Amino acid sequence: MNNIRLLLLDLDGTLLSSQKTILPRTLAALERCRNKGLLIGIATSRGEQNALGYLEQLKPDAVISSAGALVRLRGEAVHVNGFTGAETAQLLRDLKRIAGFIPPMTVDGVEDYYRNYQLPPEETDRTWETGILTDFKDFSLPSLKICFETDKPALAEHIKAGLAHCDCIRFSDGNWYKLTPKGVTKESAILQLCGCLGITPENIAAFGDDYADLGMLGLCGLGIAMGNAIPEVQKAADIVIGSNDEDGIALWLEETFLKG
Repeated sequence: MNNIRLLLLDLDGTLLSSQKTILPRTLAALERCRNKGLLIGIATSRGEQNALGYLEQLKPDAVISSAGALVRLRGEAVHVNGFTGAETAQLLRDLKRIAGFIPPMTVDGVEDYYRNYQLPPEETDRTWETGILTDFKDFSLPSLKICFETDKPALAEHIKAGLAHCDCIRFSDGNWYKLTPKGVTKESAILQLCGCLGITPENIAAFGDDYADLGMLGLCGLGIAMGNAIPEVQKAADIVIGSNDEDGIALWLEETFLKG
């Protein structure tokens, strides 16, 4: 463990409990690790605007958001890997043409978050921002990530095949799929971050639970799956720890870096 310099954590299903909070023991353990000289980083598929509350609470040294489309180091954007305005507009046209309609969608803009559906009342007070409502008909702003929802796997595969220039991954906790430019993933962003920090992926312990974390756990020196992670992630990880509701991260850090 002496070569680990950065602890890199996914948010939902990993650092966050099922109630979408950072458990106090886990937050305290990460702060103690920081005091010992370890860097703390977040690698999330969430857009930055939908993670701000957690970022303010944790104050990480590095943040990868929008599934790798935005990389920040100590608050400064060091890499922006999204779609241009023209690319966004064309992608929305292509999505409508391939699907035959505009499905429920969200777009992570560079500064704002957009959606074309009304959130149910019970979700308006949760951690997701309400976002700016739009029909996306004339939308042509630069974007970091586009997500669409469908409960038809065949349609999702049809969309994926028709958008071969995009990286498309499903989230396991629903019927949502993310689109980023081809090759823009958490792992590509990690390589960019390593270049800025002067480290290698071998110096990173990465924590995750979902499909979008598979590449990240395989790339980093130590891939750690949560006890609640999907089977594919647990199988691919170097070790499996406790769940996100059982202070799995805190317990592992206390035994590994904070003992004695």
